[in-house]
Amino acid sequence: MPRKVTGPERTRPRRRRRRHTSLCALLLATLLTACGALTPGSARHAGDRPRAVPTSTALPDEDITLRLHFADAPEMVEALVAAFEKRHPRVTVEPRYTQFSDYVKNLRLTMVSDTAPDLAQYAVGMDDLAADGHLLDLARYRKAYGWRRDVPAVSLDQLSGGDRRGAGAGPLYGLPAGLSMTGVYYNKELASRAGIRQPPRTLREFEKQLATARRAGMTPLSVGALDSGGLHLWAALLNVLMPPGDYRDWVSGRPGATVETAAARKASALVTRWARAGYLDESANGMGQVDSTARFAEGKSVFLVNGNWAAGQLAGSLGEKSGFFAMPGVRRGDRAMASGFSVSYAVSSRTEHPEAAGAFLEFLTSPRAARIVSEHGFLPPDPRAVPTPTGLLGDVARGHRRVTADHGINHFPDFTAPGMLDPLRAGVQKLIADRVSPSGYLASLQEVWHEQHG
Repeated sequence: MPRKVTGPERTRPRRRRRRHTSLCALLLATLLTACGALTPGSARHAGDRPRAVPTSTALPDEDITLRLHFADAPEMVEALVAAFEKRHPRVTVEPRYTQFSDYVKNLRLTMVSDTAPDLAQYAVGMDDLAADGHLLDLARYRKAYGWRRDVPAVSLDQLSGGDRRGAGAGPLYGLPAGLSMTGVYYNKELASRAGIRQPPRTLREFEKQLATARRAGMTPLSVGALDSGGLHLWAALLNVLMPPGDYRDWVSGRPGATVETAAARKASALVTRWARAGYLDESANGMGQVDSTARFAEGKSVFLVNGNWAAGQLAGSLGEKSGFFAMPGVRRGDRAMASGFSVSYAVSSRTEHPEAAGAFLEFLTSPRAARIVSEHGFLPPDPRAVPTPTGLLGDVARGHRRVTADHGINHFPDFTAPGMLDPLRAGVQKLIADRVSPSGYLASLQEVWHEQHG
């Protein structure tokens, strides 16, 4: 989820050289999904014939232009593109950013058209595109470039097709550039002023800290529910209250799975209870996540639920005043859980430059790319590639490693179905406004689930 960026669509004109971009704050992040099995190089959509997948990693001796469509982390993408072009001066990458909801809505039309981009960021619906032959199987590049050596198996496995045979076998439909997770940012100075001395160790303790901040006359929790911020809050509560197996069965569409459970009702009820108690911004439903993050950066709230994609911005604005922790569980020592996945890129089966597209993906495994990813608040797929950062970025990195060690990364809830994002966001807004019951909200989500999974 996001893990989501708002703003107008941006394009960049074609050119041979590009100025170096400064390292900037990230906007918002990552919705991604693994893809179904597909014979290497096949294209089962009407009118197309199977394309042979080249195994050569040598680039043609000519000028090449690749078009890249994406929806997350524009500043990181700009920096990655500039570094790649410096390494391969005869290849130009034209990035095109689209606001996340529009990107997902138009993804299929974009990828099945004759003008499909060479590279595209993973998003909900990519599994169907892969099954229909619109994505290039990268298994041969995995072998040629040695990605099993350079990228942890768990990261490759998430993108290795619906059969889940593991990173060493089966199709591969993308490669990650950076890993994401959501959590809670806090302003150490405001927290101390309110009498809060340390990050909470349980969910109940966190709720008490919200009440403490409220009594101190502060806004406890900044939430931008107009787009994705409210959804991140609800998902964070769901992650620590709903058993991981039940949640993952629901997201993956396992027969008989449901979100209409007591744990999910409790998570939903907490959103409404916190809103009633004045723990959220009064204007939460009229404010996007970019705005809620900006308010937190200006010192107007004690806590903020957001993803690691905001870490660069907050580290720059608040410095040592800011910290980060994963949403705490019900009991001390509970398994660390968070929403997250990876910002990954796929290759269109229609590309005329598969070698160059493969070279771009290979660059994402390089130490240079790992540094760029880390400097923008994301986690490199291989955490050994860069030293653990300090300050807020260090908090985020350590939080991610803890969640990963506990096998606690859950897919974002909108991975459940291409049509799930809007009901999720609108439903959380209604929870905040106390216009829907937890049971009614969950029933609406399960209806969308049934439409997708039967």
